[in-house]
Amino acid sequence: MKAVIFQGPEIWVPGWVVDLDSFMRWVDSDDVPEHVRIDYLQGEVWIDVSEQQIFTHLRVKTEFTRVLANLAIELERGLWLTDGLRVNHSATNLSAIPDGTFILNKSLRSGRVRMIEGADAGYVRIEGPPDVVLEVVSAGSVHKDMVQLRSDYWRAGVREYWLVDARSEPLTFDILRYTAKGYAAAPERAGWIKSVVFRKAFQLTQRADILGHPLYTLLVR
Repeated sequence: MKAVIFQGPEIWVPGWVVDLDSFMRWVDSDDVPEHVRIDYLQGEVWIDVSEQQIFTHLRVKTEFTRVLANLAIELERGLWLTDGLRVNHSATNLSAIPDGTFILNKSLRSGRVRMIEGADAGYVRIEGPPDVVLEVVSAGSVHKDMVQLRSDYWRAGVREYWLVDARSEPLTFDILRYTAKGYAAAPERAGWIKSVVFRKAFQLTQRADILGHPLYTLLVR
């Protein structure tokens, strides 16, 4: 399958990037700058060089990480990792870097998810479908998050796809659950949405902070 070749600022996708294996050789090389999100989705290379908005993207991700990282430690059922983790699923031609990832301990024990070691030391990515992925929608990722990744994460077998859009009020927060026919939004009850993976209900609220900027709170019960 031929990769789509296009240019970002000082980024050229080589013509020999034609499948997931060659894509991984490229992103692991010194030719790819750090801190640029590059995904491989269904034979296409997606490069996101846009700057992340402070209040509608970074602050949202920070709140989810604050709450879910602590919850994962408290429950002792898995591992929450913030953005930066590369998720590969070879069977569905997927290589993506979600805004957040949760992996149950049982998924690691069973081999459903494997941690992959880097060339130097330590683990640098995973192979297999995590149990939860989080994506926070930005202006440049609307189609990718809402259409492409919704399809790709489902095909890979990700159990829950958490999708947040805080670009306008009221914000939207959905927990999309895996079904045999695609993702289905978990029902909302009085503002609360149940996660089967975490066995908890969540509510995302927004208010202004002391300077008038958007402030988000992820509640758990």
